Amino acid sequence: MTVIVRDLRPDARADLEGFARVRHLALPFMLFTPDSVAYDLTHMHPDAHYRPLVAVEDGEVIGTAQVHRVHDSPEPGQGNVNVYVHPQRTRRGAGTLLVRAAEEHLRAHGARKLFAWVLDEPGNRVFAERHGYRPSRSAHFLRLDLAGGTLPTPQDPPPGVELRRGSDFAADPRPLFALDAETSADEPSDVDSEFTDYEAWLEETWRHPLFSPELTSVALVDGRPAAFSAARTDGATRYGTVMTGTARAFRGRGLAKLAKNDSLHRARAAGYTEAFTGNDTGNGPMIAINKWFGYEICATEVRHVRELG
Repeated sequence: MTVIVRDLRPDARADLEGFARVRHLALPFMLFTPDSVAYDLTHMHPDAHYRPLVAVEDGEVIGTAQVHRVHDSPEPGQGNVNVYVHPQRTRRGAGTLLVRAAEEHLRAHGARKLFAWVLDEPGNRVFAERHGYRPSRSAHFLRLDLAGGTLPTPQDPPPGVELRRGSDFAADPRPLFALDAETSADEPSDVDSEFTDYEAWLEETWRHPLFSPELTSVALVDGRPAAFSAARTDGATRYGTVMTGTARAFRGRGLAKLAKNDSLHRARAAGYTEAFTGNDTGNGPMIAINKWFGYEICATEVRHVRELG
């Protein structure tokens, strides 16, 4: 049967469900739903030139690609190519077709340096290197059994510190935007980013259908947001921490651990049974914190880079 690659159709439920299904099978440690796939397509910043692609065989979505320019970096000409194929539909040419279509799109929009996350498995790494991508930094996926595991006992905040929910900032989330921007700037990465567009942050983060302001925890010091743990959920059983960090002036006081523990306990009370997060392999302090909570490394991915001629 012939495999074809085409654009994801936002008005076709089968496309959205197929995209989310393939991603869930290939990356069970990340959260995707049909609604989140549709939202990303219609709400990503126009300068990203976002183009989700699907590989289809006999009417079934068997491969996916998230393709976009890095629009929020001070370095121009960068793009992301993240390709994943149904684990039982490999060796049909879907991955190669997706990579070619993605590179053509990004080249047409001025990208010259491409980044791709690849699961750290021999076949995946060989595929990436065969297409001209060289390995760079790596990151771990971590999983915590919320239903059967034991969380650390919640601690009372120290004097001057107050725990709040992200939803308490619904009327004005700008303080959380400022905290997210500062902590994200210090995250290990191949790509420097600058969070300066508040409206884009509202669209891509705050209003995202997976984001849970109710389960996001914020530690305030003398009324100022100082640390937070941002949560996403699939609305069913899976919960993910997408960012945990502390403003530079307040580091070393255990505030991020305090906020994350609060969020995890409330997620378990809300009925979520699995918790996921990710860490750069070089981020020893955060890996240690997550292991303290009971997370275990369940997979590793390697960032690959290709310079277009």
